[in-house]
Amino acid sequence: MNGSNHAQRYIGFIVILTSVALSACAVGPDFHPLPPPKAMRYTRLAMPAQTVNILPAPGNSGQSQRFVMHQRVPRVWWGLFRSTQLNQLVAQGLQNNPTLVQAKATLQQSQATLAAAIGTLFFPKWDLDTSAKRSRTASIQYGVPIPATIFSVYAASLEVSYTLDLFGKERRAVEVYRAQVDYAQYEWMAAYLTLTTNITTTWITLASLQAQIREIRALIQAQKNIVSIVKRQLKLGGVAEKEVLVQQTLLAQIKAQLPPLEKALSQTEHVMAVFIGKPTSESGPFRVNLDSVHLPTQLPVSLPSVLVQQRPDIQAASALVHVASAKIGIATANLLPQINLTAGYGWLSPILSQLFTPMNTVWEYGAQLLEPVFRGGALWAEKRAALAGYQGALAGYQQTVLQAFKDVSDALRAIEIDAYAFQDRMQAEKTAQETLRMIQQQFRLGGENFLSVLNAQKQYEEIRVQRIEAQAARYLDTVALFQALGGGW
Repeated sequence: MNGSNHAQRYIGFIVILTSVALSACAVGPDFHPLPPPKAMRYTRLAMPAQTVNILPAPGNSGQSQRFVMHQRVPRVWWGLFRSTQLNQLVAQGLQNNPTLVQAKATLQQSQATLAAAIGTLFFPKWDLDTSAKRSRTASIQYGVPIPATIFSVYAASLEVSYTLDLFGKERRAVEVYRAQVDYAQYEWMAAYLTLTTNITTTWITLASLQAQIREIRALIQAQKNIVSIVKRQLKLGGVAEKEVLVQQTLLAQIKAQLPPLEKALSQTEHVMAVFIGKPTSESGPFRVNLDSVHLPTQLPVSLPSVLVQQRPDIQAASALVHVASAKIGIATANLLPQINLTAGYGWLSPILSQLFTPMNTVWEYGAQLLEPVFRGGALWAEKRAALAGYQGALAGYQQTVLQAFKDVSDALRAIEIDAYAFQDRMQAEKTAQETLRMIQQQFRLGGENFLSVLNAQKQYEEIRVQRIEAQAARYLDTVALFQALGGGW
């Protein structure tokens, strides 16, 4: 029993050393969250408190948008457009989109890999080994003329092994896995934000394309009427044939605008089908009235220092810096000694009924010290590679932050400037509408011919198409701002 006590004490000693090793220092740099940017605003020029007010305008598309500083974007930011249809499309996308499902599965895989690494690296390995074997020996095996022997061997043992984490190699390895879980989580969040943004922008684009197609068709009809009148005038000798050709050319040019819009509408519907996770044959058509789309009038704008916490891509880049930092510790620990401890306790007997008796007890324990002596410079090269990888990851993080500031700045300026552009388009439409009204009135009084009326109507329809594009731009700018600010994360 003396040996048994030794083995039991040694196994207990391994358990004690496990806790000691876990509390020992870990070589390499300790990762700390990267400091937020010191900038207090996004753009060089001061932003106005709100955009210009454009009234009257379809729906609420002409209302001014007020920038609410130091406020975060709501999590369900697409709800600010107040559309049941949009909410349903986003819900379908979040449930069915394969890209989002893939990102979620990648996160779950990373979490399971982390759990496996913790169980493998932080705790001693315990193995129960049992065996039963029956053998026959021949005299040739021993080189002497002895009778053949038939015997049985039964064995049972409990074995434990552990590598002392004196310099934190295993802890740094688990740190890498933890950071990779963080990266996978932020990538899933980024996929979530991208999907909701894409669905919303596609929905607005559908509304814009449908409105433009309606106006182009009205414009085609107006131009057809002009061509018909000019042809009648040609028969009466009132105009030359050249004028007919000019108007027919204009009609062909207007008609040429319709197929690209119809093509874009069809492709955009197909894109929406992919986003919501449905085959193109089973989705659509999507009918959206642009004038009924609600323009959010309160625009939350968070501080630049908070932006790094809200943007999933920035947090993902920070996680990659964390991974690179922990790999430096692993490369450093590979240069230092490693101690492996092993112990075993069990029984060995030719008779199964006598297996668990004191006389058949076997045990062993030992320790191994491994000190790298010569690896052809490989270990030092691995450390240099880890240091370079850290610098590269840090530069990638800084680039991501700069890009994030650019995205927010672009969106803020676009919201401000496109409001003025929409104002100009609305003014042009108002002027064209008033011109059309006056010419129609003069036509009824005999002061203008019908051709002038049709030309004024055609010009009015052309300006309406431009107004629709400017109106949709305001909605798209708002979506771009919500995305640039991290979409509520």
